[in-house]
Amino acid sequence: MSDTAVTDTAVTDPAVLPDHVADRRQEPAPPRAGGVLTGLLRTARPRQWVKNVLVVAAPAAAGELFSLHALGRLALVFVLFTACAAAVYLVNDARDADADRAHPVKRHRPVAAGQVPVPLAYAAGGVLAVLAPAAAARLCPPPVAVLLAAYLLMQLAYCVSLKHVLVVDLAVVATGFLMRAIAGGLALGIPLSRWFLITTGFGALFMVAAKRYSEAVQLAGKAGATRALLTEYTTGYLRFVWQLAASAAVLGYCLWALEEGGVPHASVLPWRQLSMVAFVLAVLRYAVFADRGTAGEPEDVVLRDRALALIGVVWLAMYGLAVANW
Repeated sequence: MSDTAVTDTAVTDPAVLPDHVADRRQEPAPPRAGGVLTGLLRTARPRQWVKNVLVVAAPAAAGELFSLHALGRLALVFVLFTACAAAVYLVNDARDADADRAHPVKRHRPVAAGQVPVPLAYAAGGVLAVLAPAAAARLCPPPVAVLLAAYLLMQLAYCVSLKHVLVVDLAVVATGFLMRAIAGGLALGIPLSRWFLITTGFGALFMVAAKRYSEAVQLAGKAGATRALLTEYTTGYLRFVWQLAASAAVLGYCLWALEEGGVPHASVLPWRQLSMVAFVLAVLRYAVFADRGTAGEPEDVVLRDRALALIGVVWLAMYGLAVANW
């Protein structure tokens, strides 16, 4: 789910790998069809860009989304976050090229497969890492530029070392989601509710921990290359984290909805309070996949489960009606 949640280094010590895996890391997988530009685009993880839609969360919650100024400013922030995330993916895959060749899935990544040369991946990532903050400093309000630079530095630090630090890796990935949501509010000068921040932060931690838990369950007892930290986490601990985070997110949302919806207004029905039902159902439904150990990328879970997608649409409709005071 992190945007760097899928980029952890695999265990690469040949001494702890089976012979067929240790041999595989010495030979790059055959490159897939397509040119270098296609490989660079694939390395930038287009499927992960949907996470940057979080920049509209605060403006949508405040009912200040539908204006040309707001949409233009948020589109710019979306593009800048996408560029920063792409820079991190490029640098990460260049650093992990040898390790990825020992992984049954990651060995097909363009850099590991030889489709994109390692120096080119470093160069492309470096260019984006310089251009994105520079553009933010020129085109965005100062708080947004500072937040974007902090996001980039944090993600690069994660790529280099923090992803090897127990617990910190979970916090960094969840914080990346929270920073996206904060950026949207800063871009339009919208005050951020403390309950909004609590709900977003713990909601992100819930999905990150659920994804880690699912990986640990699926890879338990299997030999071969995997995330280094999954050998240090226990499934019991990861289950505790996602359950704790889910509880905190639900509590934060309920307090937020009751606080914001407690003032009488012209709405036909108390849509904000009613939206709590849809939100809780969404968390409970997502928790089904977490408990089964099948909660992979959050966007995949939501889009592949029709019931969860329908609950999400209902929640959006309810909250939209609440914001519109209908």
